[in-house]
Amino acid sequence: MSVPVLRMSAAGDDDLVQIRQAARDIARAVGFDVHDQTRIATALSEVVRIALAHAGGGTVEFELLDRAKRASLSMAVSVGGPGIPGLAEIADGRAGDAGLGIASARRLMDRFEIHAGASGGSRVVLVKRLAGAAQIDAASFGHLLDGGTGGGRVRPAPEMDALLAELDAARAALRRKDDEIAALNLELESTNRGVVALYSELDDQAEQLRRASELKSRFLSNMSHEFRTPLNSMMAISRLLLDHVDGELSPEQERQVGYIRSSAQSLIELVNDLLDIAKVEAGKTDVRLEQFSVPDLIATLRGVLRPLLTNSQVNLVLDDASDIPMVLSDEGKVSQILRNLISNALKYTQAGTVRMTTTHDRIRDMVQFRVSDTGIGIAPDDLERIFHEFVQIEHPLQAHVRGTGLGLPLSRRLAGLLGGELEVHSEPGVGSTFSLTIPIRPAPTADPDPVREGRPILVIDDEDQARYVLRQCLASGPHPVIEAVDGEEGLERARTERPRLIFLDLRMPRMNGFETLEQLAGDPATAGIPVVIVTSSVLDAAEVQRLSHARAILSKADIDRDGALALVAQLAGDPGGPEIRP
Repeated sequence: MSVPVLRMSAAGDDDLVQIRQAARDIARAVGFDVHDQTRIATALSEVVRIALAHAGGGTVEFELLDRAKRASLSMAVSVGGPGIPGLAEIADGRAGDAGLGIASARRLMDRFEIHAGASGGSRVVLVKRLAGAAQIDAASFGHLLDGGTGGGRVRPAPEMDALLAELDAARAALRRKDDEIAALNLELESTNRGVVALYSELDDQAEQLRRASELKSRFLSNMSHEFRTPLNSMMAISRLLLDHVDGELSPEQERQVGYIRSSAQSLIELVNDLLDIAKVEAGKTDVRLEQFSVPDLIATLRGVLRPLLTNSQVNLVLDDASDIPMVLSDEGKVSQILRNLISNALKYTQAGTVRMTTTHDRIRDMVQFRVSDTGIGIAPDDLERIFHEFVQIEHPLQAHVRGTGLGLPLSRRLAGLLGGELEVHSEPGVGSTFSLTIPIRPAPTADPDPVREGRPILVIDDEDQARYVLRQCLASGPHPVIEAVDGEEGLERARTERPRLIFLDLRMPRMNGFETLEQLAGDPATAGIPVVIVTSSVLDAAEVQRLSHARAILSKADIDRDGALALVAQLAGDPGGPEIRP
């Protein structure tokens, strides 16, 4: 059901103003809010403007639809004769400003229809739904007209005043937005400078820590070797004295030599632990993989640890492990960790049982060695401290046992080296359980590609800051990063060092990024290297077409660590992977 409201003709710019005013007043009378009134008037005036520009004018009809259910305001713009030329292109947004006007009007309306008559003429229908029922008819709009509903004229002054008010409000809003954007840009620029300075400081600190760690490892390694020579001599000479090679010793002398030998043995253990830790930190510890039998390992431990069982009130139980499959790992390091765990348990258990059980986790294909004791236990706050170097927990029993505080830190590092982990659960006064979990066999690793192994990532950019940001984003990745400050240097480094991937800026002196990309693609030595364009410029269609050889185009503002590393992982590892476009 429809109720005609108003019919108006459009033949010039004055009529366009009249029609816009009528649309606003009718929308207000129907019950639309201020924002919808503006949307309706704007959408209709866009369509009328196109009719005037392309067909010389037309007629506009206002109607109320379905007023008994849910009212809608319908506005139809009709053009006679041949209609609006190229209406299909305009409707698809392919006709410049006219297409943009149609697209804008379509977004503002709930329903937008374009009809082209078979024998000529065009008709555009715009419909906006009202959120509620409308109990009005055509007579309700008589006060809007000077001469009735038959093509009357609407007074233009109020519409012009409204338009001027809208423009002033829009300009004020734009000025506020401009001020906000300018302030935000200043804040972002300041933040970026701070971030770059922080990255530089962190980089310096990381380098200092690396050097300090390297110096510490070198010192420990050198000093350990220096200590070993006199200690080995002390052990050998004390052995000769205790064996009475040069004559008998009195009981008191034997006791004194025994103390010397015991102290030398403690120092040798300390030196060995220091040397092992230095090797692990320096990455110089080799893992010798070989298959071994867990039951045989336990039998060996039982014999080695028997001399440590000096307290008759403590039982050492090594449970049967005949159901554990063969393990492919470093038997020596596994044995070293278990000896350390069991000897610690014997030291800190005054009465009760030290037990080692072995289980096989078939789901994860891991073997777990669990060493439990009924000793003094460890407080919750100290569970992580015991894995720090030279840390020993204060306890009255500590005065009667030997220890350097290096065994557990070394054991945890060796466990990680074997692809496993070392954990502890303990309760003071009840006991502790240390669990060593290692894989039955090491995880398979892909064979390195001899051609691609060791090849770097190349960053070509004339801006120091841009190169620095990319270098920091890629620092935690597996590939080294090299740099070039312009296209010519970038081409030279690409040809000589054959990088895995190239990040290329576009705006550079001497040779810009477009020319550099063309030469990279045209040279057989570099044509297969993936190239990622990183630019702060807004590219048009022609420029994007010139970059067809690039695998990805990124904005400098969007660069982040995770995205850069993911892109490297995809493109540097798979030269035939999919293209990534903005």
